[in-house]
Amino acid sequence: MTGMIIESLELENFRNYRCGKFQFSAGSNLLYGDNAQGKTNLLEALYYCAGGKSHRAGKDRELIRLGETEAHIKLLLQSKEIPHRIDIHLRKNGTKGIAVDGIPLRRTSELYGIARMVVFSPEDLNLIKSGPAERRRFLDMELCQLNRRYVKELLQYNRVLQQRNKLLKELVFRPSLLETLDLWDAQLVSAGTALMQSRAVFLKQLNEICVEKYAALTGKREQLHLFYEANVSEDCFAAAVKKNRESDLRQKTSSVGPHRDDIAFYLQQGEEEEMDLRKFGSQGQQRSAALAVKLSEFSLMQRECGENPVFLLDDVLSELDTTRQKQLLKSIRNVQTVLTSTGMDNLLQDGFQIDKKFLVRTGTVTEVSEEESA
Repeated sequence: MTGMIIESLELENFRNYRCGKFQFSAGSNLLYGDNAQGKTNLLEALYYCAGGKSHRAGKDRELIRLGETEAHIKLLLQSKEIPHRIDIHLRKNGTKGIAVDGIPLRRTSELYGIARMVVFSPEDLNLIKSGPAERRRFLDMELCQLNRRYVKELLQYNRVLQQRNKLLKELVFRPSLLETLDLWDAQLVSAGTALMQSRAVFLKQLNEICVEKYAALTGKREQLHLFYEANVSEDCFAAAVKKNRESDLRQKTSSVGPHRDDIAFYLQQGEEEEMDLRKFGSQGQQRSAALAVKLSEFSLMQRECGENPVFLLDDVLSELDTTRQKQLLKSIRNVQTVLTSTGMDNLLQDGFQIDKKFLVRTGTVTEVSEEESA
């Protein structure tokens, strides 16, 4: 199977980079150096080109170099052997501009599907024990790359939710607007139902792959199952919104809908009763599950899109034990990978082929030859 290939990345005033252009190998690319030098910032710039959002929390203006008012990202890539160029212009005091192949995009959401990437960072290892908001964020970020229809569904639902919540607050001062709440209730149910259906299909597909990935990581001693934990069922959505109206009016916010969904993770050993991994799993079990989810995400994207996405690994190897490291490295041997590390000892010990090495120091990147890194 062919894969999407990042050819080069050019930055100007992005995070701690004043300027720089980086040519990548179609195989494995290692960014190494001490902590707080800018390795993660490079991965962040790459991932930003997949959907116009950072995989880290924060606002766009935080991506602009301190003391500057604008930043630029330029990415050259090939997808199914067709070249593409992505240009992103970030402004501290204005809206960002995005162009693909020289054509400006009207909406950031139009960027999804051009560059497909899976990012795996130490924060992702906490996916299981984090709160529902982080798991919903994972759902939305992955589904937007896989399904352009979902992007529209998510935008529509968020618009309706925002308008309904705004109305709930305004009713304190303008009670006459109460009659319009029925309209927003109906739209919330309609848009929310479409979102729930897409999420349910995605999690069913992800679960089928994740069962196998987790079994490989743990020697089949335990079985992992993912479930879509909807805040409300489709059949009861309208009734639940109506039932909670008085509560919503008091609290001035919408209490029912997919904005309160979650993903459930359950483990089973032999004939024992299933255990909620979010509440009772050990750190090792939770990390294995998080790794299985990321590997499953990659496989699902590979299957649905007909090509390998790019794998971005942000210093995650140091957080994994030897067994999990080997499983991860085995999974990425034949795909383009950009990974960061404080060194390369673990990679070399496992026999992992590093095709290009870059030393990162205070926002400066230097390509290192085989002779220099020996």
